[in-house]
Amino acid sequence: MNDRAHRIGDVILAVDRVSLAFGGVKALSDVSFDVREHEVRAIIGPNGAGKSSMLNVINGVYHPQQGTIRYLGREYHDMDPHEVAESGIARTFQSLALFKGMSVLDNIMSGRNLKMRSNILLQALRIGPALREEIEHREVVERIIDFLEIQAYRKTPVGRLPYGLQKRVDLARALAMEPRVLLLDEPMSGMNMEEKQDMCRFILDVNDQFGTTVVLIEHDMSVVMDISDRVVVLDYGKKIGDGSPDEVRANQAVVDAYLGVSH
Repeated sequence: MNDRAHRIGDVILAVDRVSLAFGGVKALSDVSFDVREHEVRAIIGPNGAGKSSMLNVINGVYHPQQGTIRYLGREYHDMDPHEVAESGIARTFQSLALFKGMSVLDNIMSGRNLKMRSNILLQALRIGPALREEIEHREVVERIIDFLEIQAYRKTPVGRLPYGLQKRVDLARALAMEPRVLLLDEPMSGMNMEEKQDMCRFILDVNDQFGTTVVLIEHDMSVVMDISDRVVVLDYGKKIGDGSPDEVRANQAVVDAYLGVSH
């Protein structure tokens, strides 16, 4: 039994019969699954299975032609990514969307924009309430920098960092939004074994210490099976498996479509 199992709560996010098509191409077909509070929920499947499309539906980049998304018991329709982020769902991307010329600190501070109440002019002048607000936000960011062990790189332009550290900055920026649900799109792609071990540790620490619900796409099956509470499997846009890591490993349809091929 996973050590976190006793902390897992009620359903926080539910995907119900979602279908998404681009022209005649079906990216998702009648997909349903739920995510429980405080769990680590993995989405796996071969390339082209619809995993990133699923995250894009959840965070408002795509609007499905059919089906619903319920978050905190409420159905949401046609919300854009900004509105989804304001509701407490943060996202990292497979292809890093960092500001390469800006420092680590400034990149992470950009994740606090949703929390800032002062107008842009006051922020630029750094006076009065805007200055106090910036100090408060900076304290949050500094705690995240300590938590992810990137103190030595605070003032380094992100573009100069190794890829694994850039991924950590991307995670830090998402955490700066203080999300209830964190969507991670292949957080370990392109990493060596040591970097993957570090990222696994940080994801579990985020889940344990912050109580953040984590939904991740990942191709490394050893990682998925080690850190996930439950796994949903997609293949050609359809759900073919759903359950604990052990249940998914034993699912013949999953083995035939995915695990038995190269994993």
